[in-house]
Amino acid sequence: MFDKCFAWKKLVLFFVPLVLLVPVVAACSQGVSTPSPTLIILPKPGPAQPATIQYNAELAKILPFADQEAFQDAQRGFITSLPDMTIKTETGMPVWTLKGFEFLQGKEPPPSVNPSLWRMAQLNMNNGLFKVTDRVYQVRGFDMSNMTIIEGDSGLILIDPLSTVETSRAGLNLYFQQFGQKPVVAVIYTHSHIDHYGGVKGVVSTEDVKSARVSILAPEGFLAAAVSENVYAGTAMSRRAGYQYGILLPRGEFGQVDNGLGKSFPTGTITLIPPTDIIGKTGESRTIDGVEIQFQMVSGTEAPAEMTLYFPQFKVLDAAEIACPLLHNILTLRGAQVRDAKKWATSLNEDIALYGDKTEILIAQHHWPCWGRENVVAFLANQRDLYEFINDQTLNLINQGYTPIEISETIQLPASLSQQWYTHGYYGSLSHDVKAVYQKYLGWYDGNPANLNPLTPVEAARKFVDYMGGTQAIITKAREDFQKGEYRWVAQVLNQVVFAEPDNTEARFLEADALAQLGYQAEAGTWRNIYLVGAWELRNGIIMGKDTGASASPDTIRAMTMPLFFDYMGVRLNAAKANGKKIILNWNFTDTGEQYTLNLSNCALTYLADWQAPNADATVTLSRAVLDALILLETTIEKELSAGQIKVEGKGMKFAELLGMLDTFSLNFPIVTP
Repeated sequence: MFDKCFAWKKLVLFFVPLVLLVPVVAACSQGVSTPSPTLIILPKPGPAQPATIQYNAELAKILPFADQEAFQDAQRGFITSLPDMTIKTETGMPVWTLKGFEFLQGKEPPPSVNPSLWRMAQLNMNNGLFKVTDRVYQVRGFDMSNMTIIEGDSGLILIDPLSTVETSRAGLNLYFQQFGQKPVVAVIYTHSHIDHYGGVKGVVSTEDVKSARVSILAPEGFLAAAVSENVYAGTAMSRRAGYQYGILLPRGEFGQVDNGLGKSFPTGTITLIPPTDIIGKTGESRTIDGVEIQFQMVSGTEAPAEMTLYFPQFKVLDAAEIACPLLHNILTLRGAQVRDAKKWATSLNEDIALYGDKTEILIAQHHWPCWGRENVVAFLANQRDLYEFINDQTLNLINQGYTPIEISETIQLPASLSQQWYTHGYYGSLSHDVKAVYQKYLGWYDGNPANLNPLTPVEAARKFVDYMGGTQAIITKAREDFQKGEYRWVAQVLNQVVFAEPDNTEARFLEADALAQLGYQAEAGTWRNIYLVGAWELRNGIIMGKDTGASASPDTIRAMTMPLFFDYMGVRLNAAKANGKKIILNWNFTDTGEQYTLNLSNCALTYLADWQAPNADATVTLSRAVLDALILLETTIEKELSAGQIKVEGKGMKFAELLGMLDTFSLNFPIVTP
């Protein structure tokens, strides 16, 4: 990819690996934006089969559709929105639009969409500027997440400036159009997920923060969590996120309808300004521009670093993302560190104890508010019990010897919880959340020795197919089971055929048909997207479009501490190339005064801060700013060497040798095929 965008011949050869050290999203467009989806015209999957039609119809009969309170709450306080709900870059490229979702409006669910998910998809169409209460507003439906706007005595406090510069700027401008220009005096990041900080430079500038005109508040551990989650496993997460969010799926009753937590993800510019004020413990408070804010630390629940906010003047509790009107993820399907359902329940219980008797409105950074003290407490209590139930009952079944799959097939929510819309699995699911709890306590191994060291998927598939009498015998039986509506088994067994014979289009297409039916039945928007993207790729190949590398934005790279930076170098190290090599490099950073020694031995890269090894092979002296500029392709090693901005003393080729051992990662690795 990079070779097509830049004049690499001008670079000194030994520096090429360092330039590729951190793959930058959309490097071909100045390295500042998430990639815009490539328009791919694909044939739609088949219609809902009789078993799917029956499944969704039976489900619709038992769901509490008479309860319409959420529709009223989602529209309450509406002020205005954009005429066509489309947000574009300065060059006119769309980064967010609700066009294509018109099929959801005013219609009954079609057979190809789970009726519960259809309801949530309709609710998530509400968009615009909303008044929550005096001096408290939210921008919703401009992004996957919400931006909350608090009016201080002289300026604005913004909570979670969305995912991208374009969406956050559009949301704030909508407020300005209604109430006039006001300075932003503070930005608060509730937690370390990118849809809650990526748009910060759409509402404030780095200069505003450096001059102390604007403060940035965040929970302790925010920066490390924000960087590590988007970098260390960033390429794999980005690839899997393409499945989870279904961004490239066509919108419609046979494709993308919703993501559960919001409509979709924008494709604009991701930024980051490091926090200037860190909140470290529950009970801390700040008064910003006349507004008192009390903080509760809930790190380790929905995010590694997270906090809730209570506003005594307004009697408003902002639950960040630990109390949304759905069952959330204990482990995201895109991949992340497993979360703590027990701590989640405990944090919600603490919310009730701290703020329950003095909260009139509950808001979150997704979806719509909950009004009324009794409603708020009941909502928080049911959410608390939901996560406590999942944690405790999974452990109960673990201690009876059940395996993760068996637990997911056995456990059911009590009716008192399942009849509440806001406990349904539109984003998380009971099935994969209980498996996450199992993983947290016992890990990946289910205790069965046969599963301790299984064959690789391809090796196992070939044996599987051979034992079952060959591919044609399997396909014939699978077609019979497809007609019976046994789609889970059809997908499972044909996956073996596809891994044994990747070019077998008959098996690929039949598995795709089964996955499509599973998608049509799924209540979770994430499950639907994953099934349907898998079906598309079985039929058409990988649809991610341009191979753009990992999910690290330029601001994320600049925000990385040197330990984070060197840790990622270790992730990138190719063990085969490093085998038998020993290299020691000293690093001196002229602008920060930092010194490090980097050591390669036994195919492992380690480092020491505040240290210079006397036996180093080479010493590299440069500024962190120059290093960032090199990585982001804003300059070249040749230019900086000539200008004296980089100095290498000792065995310079050892420096080059180490950098040449670093892998680059591709987003376009296969998932549904070997």
